[in-house]
Amino acid sequence: MAKTRTKLAQLDPVWAQIVEEAEQAVRDEPLLGGLVHSSVIYHGSLERALAYRISLKLASGEMSAQILREICDEAYSSDPSLATDARADIAAVYDRDPACHRFLQPLLFFKGFLAVQAYRVAHWLWNEGRTDLALFIQMRVSEVLSIDIHPAARIGKGIMIDHAHSIVIGETAVVGDNVSLLHSVTLGGTGKDDQDRHPKIGNGVLIGAGAKVLGNIRVGDCSRVAAGSVVLSDVPPCKTVAGVPARIVGEAGCDQPAMTMDQILKNGA
Repeated sequence: MAKTRTKLAQLDPVWAQIVEEAEQAVRDEPLLGGLVHSSVIYHGSLERALAYRISLKLASGEMSAQILREICDEAYSSDPSLATDARADIAAVYDRDPACHRFLQPLLFFKGFLAVQAYRVAHWLWNEGRTDLALFIQMRVSEVLSIDIHPAARIGKGIMIDHAHSIVIGETAVVGDNVSLLHSVTLGGTGKDDQDRHPKIGNGVLIGAGAKVLGNIRVGDCSRVAAGSVVLSDVPPCKTVAGVPARIVGEAGCDQPAMTMDQILKNGA
């Protein structure tokens, strides 16, 4: 067993950590044993565990958990980047969310993480031309988790969505790598024409709670959008914007705002 654990830790350290934490969780709280075994310990990989968790959450009378699980298994088998990105997302949540103390927690309890992983499956379906099925998953995520991400949106890896309630990301939106979003953020469009109408968020951006970024505009790498702001025009890299409508109030304050999660506006921001 020790040899197997060592090999697993070398091959897949994120999954090895999750399994170790799951076993400890069962010892600490036996009443959660059924949940933890069925969600983690029973499975041989993070991919299989994710497929189980997503299908269990999104199942309904309209589509069974078994069918959804087969869809997820197909997606993870066909595109290994989905699981690679999921590992980056888990690491991001653990690193940036002070309420996250174990890798196990996002997989079991954090709806922002689960919504992003379900989006990744829906995005794979969309790219495969299975648009109706992708939209079904979008609908179920919105109904169950209160997060609405269009499957055509393009989202990078290392994404942390804190609390996550009422997040909206539109069809032509693009979100870079290592971005942090807080609850009630909208990346919305303007107009009703079928065109490129949603924001493009650069790498390392931090967007505060309740902020609205509207239209085909760009928020530059490593910038900050203050909570409650309404952004209607481009934001240069490494700046802080605040207000309604938002304006530049200073520098970003650090090299990687999404990593530090510092939302306090200081002199010079």
